[in-house]
Amino acid sequence: MMSSQSHGAEFDVLVIGTGASGMATAVTAASQGLKVLVVEKGALYGGTTARSGGWLWVPGTHLATEQGIHEMPGAAKAYLKDQGGTHYDEARVDAFLANGPKAIEFFTSKTCLQFDMPPVFPDYHAEAPGGTAGGRSMVTRPFDARQLGDKVKTLAPPVPELTVFGMMLGSGKELWHFLRAFKSVESFLYVAKRFGLHFLDVLRHGRGMTLTNGNALAGRLAKAGMDLGIPVWLNSPAKKLIMEGDSVVGAVIEHEGRSVEVRVRRGVVLAAGGFPHDIERRKQLFPHAPTGREHFTPSPTLNTGDGVRLGESAKGWVDPTIPNAAAWCPTSLVPRSDGSTGVMPHFIDRAKPGVIAVAADGHRFSNEAFSYHDFVQDLVKACKQRNLGEVMCWLICDQHHLREYGLGAVAKFPLPIGRHLRSGYLKRADTLAQLAQTIGVPEQALAQEVATFNRDVPSGVDSQFAKGSTAYNRYQGDSLVQPNPCMAPIAQGPFYAIRVVVGEIGTFAGLLTDAACRVLTQDRQVVSGLYAVGNDAASVMGGNYPGAGITLGPAITFGYVAGMQLASDASVISR
Repeated sequence: MMSSQSHGAEFDVLVIGTGASGMATAVTAASQGLKVLVVEKGALYGGTTARSGGWLWVPGTHLATEQGIHEMPGAAKAYLKDQGGTHYDEARVDAFLANGPKAIEFFTSKTCLQFDMPPVFPDYHAEAPGGTAGGRSMVTRPFDARQLGDKVKTLAPPVPELTVFGMMLGSGKELWHFLRAFKSVESFLYVAKRFGLHFLDVLRHGRGMTLTNGNALAGRLAKAGMDLGIPVWLNSPAKKLIMEGDSVVGAVIEHEGRSVEVRVRRGVVLAAGGFPHDIERRKQLFPHAPTGREHFTPSPTLNTGDGVRLGESAKGWVDPTIPNAAAWCPTSLVPRSDGSTGVMPHFIDRAKPGVIAVAADGHRFSNEAFSYHDFVQDLVKACKQRNLGEVMCWLICDQHHLREYGLGAVAKFPLPIGRHLRSGYLKRADTLAQLAQTIGVPEQALAQEVATFNRDVPSGVDSQFAKGSTAYNRYQGDSLVQPNPCMAPIAQGPFYAIRVVVGEIGTFAGLLTDAACRVLTQDRQVVSGLYAVGNDAASVMGGNYPGAGITLGPAITFGYVAGMQLASDASVISR
């Protein structure tokens, strides 16, 4: 059925996408008195943000200062220059560092957004120039979903594999309690209370009401938008931009069966979540995915690159030379009871003591406690150099490790593991030799790697890949294990393995923008009336991953920058 054309919708600002960057832009602009419309392609709002860890990396905030953590002048800029490499953009970095603290101050003082900052959470490369052991990464504070009223029904859920009985686990202290539930009375009581409240919520409301991590951030931003009366159109994809000459003056939105021309007085903001499910662009930019299909992502399936393509239609440009086109993450494919397949991101399990990763040849290839982004780069490189074909690896551990810490989607004791064994997700064998046969790697190679790792455990020095040698490594390990919190013997059968492939938690290769979030052409001319934020804009990190929250930190910051820019006289489209 052909949809009818409808005219007459006019706003100051149109935001395309309901993730953190889009909602931060909308909330900021509306707080300055602008009339804002937000449109969302899907039936649920929150985008990738709702599935994320909810961490933000922003140096120099009042949250750090309140804990007595003070940035050394120039340290954050030096760190980002070191990390940004060939794609370091000084103007955008300066804008991020100058406005990040302002954005956090604005959102925490003027809206319901709240964050908690652990005193110690190292940058991923804390030993690099300008790196620090803490004061830059913060996590969204848990949020009571009942404040959203009926709108909670259309909030996108978290990744199921990252929940326990449907309950989201908060990062930081809450996760610490869950890992120690049977080692500490305090932690046991904490976990018991948390489960009790969760199950009560499920009985009363049909779902848990305590939102954590990225779900809490999406929920808080939604509430901030509700408080400002910002309309959000769900099931309303943007089909094309409306141009007058070289200026963007609106967009055609499919809404309630009609094509609606939404005209804007100030600008259109692209915040549609990048291109994680755009097969053709993956084929072009992902070295491990020659057909575009050798890649698995937990990002929403509707994130198919709409915003990037809209920007390109107005002569915006995507730089294909960015060192890493996405924030890589090792993932495993989890068979679900309904026949679908879950995508499980492996963030911290690799760093725990008593687990190693081996490629298809049975040999290790990286420091398993590296950040997910770095680990995948090592995996891709090793598979290419060793001519191993498919880019994949196996995580290996023993009985003690599996029940002590869990692995991937397999939870620690006392939760059962039978369904994962039956589905084939978790491989088990009584001996290492049998495990090697089961997973198809050379027996001698696997035996050699485990023997070498075990030999290094007493000294705490991983002679091959230095697992546990950096501040970030040790933070993600188990501090109760010494002398190296990332090393313990793999010795107690039966032995286990999980197959890991390449995924990502967001794309980096977005539209070129200036320090005010305005979309630029290849020759760096401003596309009048068009802005891009979040994963629709090129990463300010230059295609690298310096610390926890380097996607959401810039998303919130540049959403604030875009909103303030749209509210300024300089952003008014000349007619």
